[in-house]
Amino acid sequence: MPKIKFMPSGIEVQARDGEALLDIALANDVSIQHACGGFCACTTCHCEILEGESNLLPPDEDELERLGVLDQRTPRSRLACQSKVKGDVTVRVVNPE
Repeated sequence: MPKIKFMPSGIEVQARDGEALLDIALANDVSIQHACGGFCACTTCHCEILEGESNLLPPDEDELERLGVLDQRTPRSRLACQSKVKGDVTVRVVNPE
């Protein structure tokens, strides 16, 4: 099972392959905004992948479009609702609740 570490809280949990970072965060009391409920309709679940970027499924066109409007976007930016894990990842939550 993949290990996911959320920063800055330092919370580390195990997840199932294919599970979205947002769902993992919410199931483990990690503070993260999610205004649209995980439907890729906003950018509040913006996160930055610190380690293990290759252990996420690649972003689809909808996610890339949403990321394109972010002022704080970095090359490691992803939306937690769209980032599905397939291995260990360390992620920084940009917008905690």
